[in-house]
Amino acid sequence: MQVISTTRLTENLEQQLINHYPEVTFHFNSSIETVKDLNEADILLTYGEDITESILEQATQLKWIMVMSAGVDEMPLARIEAQNIQVTNARGIHKHPMSEYAMAMLLGHYREMFTFYEQQKQHKWHQQVKTKEINRRKMTIIGAGAIGEELARLAQAFYIETTAVTRSGGKRNNFDSSMTLNQVEKALNDSDFVVSILPSTEQTRPFYQSHHFKSMKSSAIFLNMGRGDVVETDVLIKALDEGEIDHAILDVAPLEPLPEEHPFWDHEKITLTPHISGKSSQYLQRAIEIFEDNLSQYLIDGILTVNQIDLKRGY
Repeated sequence: MQVISTTRLTENLEQQLINHYPEVTFHFNSSIETVKDLNEADILLTYGEDITESILEQATQLKWIMVMSAGVDEMPLARIEAQNIQVTNARGIHKHPMSEYAMAMLLGHYREMFTFYEQQKQHKWHQQVKTKEINRRKMTIIGAGAIGEELARLAQAFYIETTAVTRSGGKRNNFDSSMTLNQVEKALNDSDFVVSILPSTEQTRPFYQSHHFKSMKSSAIFLNMGRGDVVETDVLIKALDEGEIDHAILDVAPLEPLPEEHPFWDHEKITLTPHISGKSSQYLQRAIEIFEDNLSQYLIDGILTVNQIDLKRGY
């Protein structure tokens, strides 16, 4: 069994894999360009963006791709399916850092922490800044998977009422209620916080239209930490400019990195971060734990039990 990694791990993690699986041959590379004998790979360990159709043409023995991130939207999924290659990802790995990010940003905005930071730089002591509490608000989380469930759990500490919106609906851990995507406008009507964790798929590019923002409260905050192409720039800016929502917190953008001339940068009702909500010092360790869970079972019976991607749906 040949496992080729197109990225270097830490020395400890590389040795851990070698020690745990003596029957497997591991090749750790700094990039896919440095990989030798790609045609001998049974398994690829990758972040996904380096997998192209030309790479797949060379990987004639490939059976499984482990993507060490959650998104697989940049990969040639149709070609992967045609070659009968299975794909798993690191879904769930981001639930702790991303849920912390969402709570931090919402608290920061309501408590005017960004305003006070600017005042500190100017040596100004103004106590007249109006702040708000997030206690007993309502939060709708759209795309409520593992990240959404963890965010809903944290929200309970602030007595926030949470609604999950997913493709299929059904009960979700830690949520007070749940709805399907077809019911999304009903969920938006009285929400103080609308958190989008939608993936980028054919059905979600874009998802949010003008009527969605018209359905929200004028005081609502829209926080997007899923994918930037689920809402078009002009639609979001129009909603902000016309007062349909109060503020947008964006960790993702339609183009990344965001061009310097993009209108998001200087909009007074937008708070931007550069797609960092999922970053964590524990990221690699958690990703390898998921990989090992699958690899242990795969070596027994060829079955992948964790985070297998439906290649037709794209997630």
